[in-house]
Amino acid sequence: MTEPTHQTAPTQFVDAAGVRFAYRRFGKPSGVPLVFNMHFTGTMDHWDPLVTDGLAANREVILFDNAGVSSSSGKVPTSAEEMAANAAFFIEGLGLSKVDVLGFSIGGMVAQALALFKPDLVRRLVLVGTGPRGGEGMATLTPEAQAIFGAQYAKPDDLWLKVFFTPSAASQAAGRAFLKRFRLRNKDRDPEADEAVAAAQLAAIEKWGAPSADAFAYLRGITQPTLVINGNHDVIVYSVNSLILQQNLPNAQLILYPDSNHGSQYQYPMLFVVDVARFLDAETPFPTAKEVHYV
Repeated sequence: MTEPTHQTAPTQFVDAAGVRFAYRRFGKPSGVPLVFNMHFTGTMDHWDPLVTDGLAANREVILFDNAGVSSSSGKVPTSAEEMAANAAFFIEGLGLSKVDVLGFSIGGMVAQALALFKPDLVRRLVLVGTGPRGGEGMATLTPEAQAIFGAQYAKPDDLWLKVFFTPSAASQAAGRAFLKRFRLRNKDRDPEADEAVAAAQLAAIEKWGAPSADAFAYLRGITQPTLVINGNHDVIVYSVNSLILQQNLPNAQLILYPDSNHGSQYQYPMLFVVDVARFLDAETPFPTAKEVHYV
């Protein structure tokens, strides 16, 4: 019998805290599962199958829609902390007591809040294209993001060429390849998120990004080993925010990929899988403290 993949894993449901959470679970069922937390208005079908299947080769991966998003019931909260609480309800609803957590963009904000809310539940963190509370240019959508999301596109998916990739020929070519993979699953696809999801998530992002005194102090409480990854030219969540995370988290490493924007993991999916797998599988994640690795 063929093992499920990103394309074929069935959508399942679990009830927790009054929400019917939609999820897909596949990969090698050994060790600590890796739970993915998605970006702004994204669904389970917005992940790159090269990333999810690549990581599923040696571990179980779990994709899910948080409360109120796409196939999950409930209402989208307007704070990352409430989203993190829902993520914890979901994970514990599956009967899991220890997970690794990968968060992308707003999903990275949720992942940070989850690590604080349930420190015993989260073993290791992977934060991708995200930033800290009160980060640089995070109080609102960046001017570049406002222009990108406010523009009109001949094909709706072309939006992601601007959101995730730089204007260079190489990056755009990688983006077009990603869009082909993005649509490979043609059965049992998640519905697109609606305007209510976007409005609530935007409110949560703005709360998270609002400036405050000693805004980064909370990061000292996230003691789990953390891998921070971004593109070197992220215009959605400015790349400097990844450095801020690495500099203020007690146990973090930073990788910046070249000529890449918000979706660096989709531009370099195979490299991303190798980097994340090495971090998750290592007995000791970081041989030296505060290592910054520029690729």
